[in-house]
Amino acid sequence: MNDTIAAIATPYGSGGIGVIRISGPDAMDIAAQIFSRTRTPGPAARDLETHRVHHGYILDKGDVIDEVLLIPMFKPRSYTAEDVVEIQAHSGSIVLKQILELLLSNGARLADPGEFTKRAFLNQRIDLTQAEAVADIINARSASALKFAAAQNLGALKNQIQDLRNRLIHLLSLVDVCIDFPDDVTDDDLAAQGMDTLDRVIDQCREFIRQHEDACFLKEGIRIAICGKPNVGKSSLMNRLLTREKSIVTALPGTTRDPIQDAVNMNGIPFVITDTAGIHDTDDLVEIIGIERAKDHIRDADLILFMVEPGTTLSEMEFKKMVPPDKKTILVINKIDLIQDRSGVEKQGGPSLPGLPSACDNLIQVNISALHDRGIRKLREKIVHLCVRDLTMDGSAVVPNLRHKNALTRVLSYLESAKQGFQTGQPEETLAIDLKNSIDSLGTITGETASLDILDTIFNNFCIGK
Repeated sequence: MNDTIAAIATPYGSGGIGVIRISGPDAMDIAAQIFSRTRTPGPAARDLETHRVHHGYILDKGDVIDEVLLIPMFKPRSYTAEDVVEIQAHSGSIVLKQILELLLSNGARLADPGEFTKRAFLNQRIDLTQAEAVADIINARSASALKFAAAQNLGALKNQIQDLRNRLIHLLSLVDVCIDFPDDVTDDDLAAQGMDTLDRVIDQCREFIRQHEDACFLKEGIRIAICGKPNVGKSSLMNRLLTREKSIVTALPGTTRDPIQDAVNMNGIPFVITDTAGIHDTDDLVEIIGIERAKDHIRDADLILFMVEPGTTLSEMEFKKMVPPDKKTILVINKIDLIQDRSGVEKQGGPSLPGLPSACDNLIQVNISALHDRGIRKLREKIVHLCVRDLTMDGSAVVPNLRHKNALTRVLSYLESAKQGFQTGQPEETLAIDLKNSIDSLGTITGETASLDILDTIFNNFCIGK
């Protein structure tokens, strides 16, 4: 924390602007050694007004390296709550690297990944949930992911976690009073207030965990597997959903051997779609390997698009081989353009599938023609609705990653133990241990009780310069 760090904060490559960031106690002095408002050495950066843009030049032994804009930000009104200088130069790998080397040769140290944000956390300008939200904003793959990350960055999750901690801290203080001054608090009053507080906190923790399970796809994408027998049009559907030619389409069965995967955005929601090999009985070794890989993707999928042709007949056993019973599934009936009596099809609501097992009765059914782009829009709508219908997309606090979920799971375990303790009249000392453990576990989410190992793991996943 006593070092002054510097790094290029924009991606390498040609562009309009490249930003170099400096932070630390000597940031202004180091910048002053290479910056001048004129083409000859001028006033030091310490003499420049904070939070104002200053035009000037980067000089190396009197030679102009680049014409730049320099922005000094004196502590604590900066991203890291330290003295910060940002230099906006022309973006190019040579010029940015040369300016950075000048800064390093004048006393700065190259920043570690995420070190600027880590300093903001250590200087208590942001908490750990806000720090993690910075990385989520950078890596957002959809408008919805950005919306939630921005809410976290503004402190939505921090405020709710802190509220839960405060409730438990208040309850722990009552338990401590009961231990030290047993005549001041009756057992009935303590039990009544304790059960009420625990029930409220437990319900909120469970809701956070549920939201994580519903919303974690915002970072990684909802996994969709297109499956079915050979030559039912899986690759054609893949191309329609992606709106580009990704999978090879031929009239020959078994064209797709290896699973083909790509990402797509539907209504602001990220999806990862996999076109799998047709599942059927075969003695071909290559096809067998492809089918096994297809089954792996089906098992890992969040949603299955099970494709069939009109008039398909399947036994119960065949159906269960391809569609796990616990998976969300949409029954996609392709090639409806081949049905002669199209008016009859529309009147009946779609082609009938008398051979499919009764398990299909509750499936959502969508009729399409991938070849002629019919029904694809309706299928997209069904996919989005089925995947996010229970998720409140209002920008509220959502537990964004597995670390938070695991911490909340530990909190639930301690609180359930404390609740049982209140119900069975366990000693206050035992209740205090469970409450303190739950408070500490909540603190790991915001960073108040997070270990150095946790901090290193989190910030090492950041890019250099952030």
